[in-house]
Amino acid sequence: MEFTKRGNIVDILQKIIYCGTIEIKDNKIISIAKEGPEDFSLPYILPGFIDAHVHIESSMLVPSEFAKLAVVQGTVGTISDPHEIANVCGTQGVAYMIENGKTVPFKFHFGAPSCVPATIFETAGAALDADAVDTLLANDDIYYLSEMMNFPGVLHGDEEVFAKIKSSKKYNKPVDGHAPGLRGADAKKYIDAGISTDHECFTYEEAKDKLDYGMKILIREGSAAKNFDALIEILNDHEEEVMFCSDDKHPDSLVKGHINELCKRAVAYGVNVFKVLRAACINPVLHYKMKVGLLQINDPADFIVVEDLKIFNVIATFINGEKVAEKSQSLINTQPAKIINNFNCSPKSIQDFKVSIDGFQGQVIEALDGQLITNKLNIQPKESNGELLSDVKNDVLKMAVINRYHDAPVKLAFIKNFGLKKGAIASSVAHDSHNIIAVGTDDESLCAAVNVVIECKGGISSADSKDASMNKVLPLPIAGLMSNEDGYKVANEYTRLDATAKEMGATLAAPFMTLSFMALLVIPHLKLSDKGLFDGDTFKFL
Repeated sequence: MEFTKRGNIVDILQKIIYCGTIEIKDNKIISIAKEGPEDFSLPYILPGFIDAHVHIESSMLVPSEFAKLAVVQGTVGTISDPHEIANVCGTQGVAYMIENGKTVPFKFHFGAPSCVPATIFETAGAALDADAVDTLLANDDIYYLSEMMNFPGVLHGDEEVFAKIKSSKKYNKPVDGHAPGLRGADAKKYIDAGISTDHECFTYEEAKDKLDYGMKILIREGSAAKNFDALIEILNDHEEEVMFCSDDKHPDSLVKGHINELCKRAVAYGVNVFKVLRAACINPVLHYKMKVGLLQINDPADFIVVEDLKIFNVIATFINGEKVAEKSQSLINTQPAKIINNFNCSPKSIQDFKVSIDGFQGQVIEALDGQLITNKLNIQPKESNGELLSDVKNDVLKMAVINRYHDAPVKLAFIKNFGLKKGAIASSVAHDSHNIIAVGTDDESLCAAVNVVIECKGGISSADSKDASMNKVLPLPIAGLMSNEDGYKVANEYTRLDATAKEMGATLAAPFMTLSFMALLVIPHLKLSDKGLFDGDTFKFL
């Protein structure tokens, strides 16, 4: 394959733009000819965008379908943590993601999950000890140790945690961090252990603290957690230490935009375009030693053509010299995906969702739109005949977590801010162990929403015991996390379910995404696992 491409060449490292022609042969750039100054009548050629931290599984798409959608937005590669499927299927799940990713022209760079299970306070489908992690890190298809969520283990010298960090150093591969809210001496101790990045900062002060101790900061803007506005200011003074990421991106959101949207917003905010593109295209490649070209001679021909450097509308995307997207159309074809899973629980009864007033612990979870953290509230739920019920009027609803790996009692709590006025929603995407999670206005609807997920061995659903038109499901047969269907079809189905949840009253921007994090025990302050209500500050059950 041999061809040329002419336009305004954007040399991000040299901070120059000039009119020129690049020549591609055998998948590589063999020459770059400078022809004159920037020509505003021509499009711009620049390295492709990188998502510096993403769980592909959260798109509900297998890697090949994620790539199909992402290339349209100018994304050519990802730093992908297969933590979600590893919690369900172990190393078999990691191997599945790597092999599926190799079936398409896209540059996935997977990590070795460091925290499977994330905590001992929930039931997962697998466990990866230090030996398993070492074996993964020895694999050339593994590029880093994925987010070290067990920051208490780092701070307190946990032997298993440090054995995993030692393995990453042995193979000269970076360690990703995950330490929301960690500041001061504790942050320094965590970073000094060898942790190189964090995508969990939710204030400028926290990010600056960690930068000062030598950590690199990922500005996250996903479907649930949105930290761009709080953190973008740091890019002005730390262009070499900042990257962009989505972390978790639902399919409907991926259809609308990806890292290109963050570039557009950052430039509109007033950040210098070269600093923006350094974060979006260069820093992840250098930090993780990615096999992605940077628009230099002898590099792989990974680049994008955009209309301008303000809106970043993508005209075409090239990976290894192959055109993979053009004019908002993906040129990657859908292909069959095999199914792997770990799902073994029986249908539930309405009685399983009853809460006696005697069992109430006195605290209610408060969900926060656009955040993974939650608050603790002291609210008494609605009572009737010795039972506690969802209180639609005051938006205090019943929430349930159901063990999906074996039959066990349903665990129940109450949550505020979902806004449902009728029915229930449920999902087998529930970070990090991916048990079934549901929230609803009545026990009948809760039971129905949960049981359809069980019937499909994974999925997201809505149900209303009084209105059958609200009963919908998107099956996720691959590990209960991903569909085996075309990505655009999945995006449409997800959009339909999201609209149904909002028709039932949900007030959150992304109710299913927010729901999926209400069992994430490593994010404070109050969460529910399949073993009970959990205090993320004391790391104990209530």
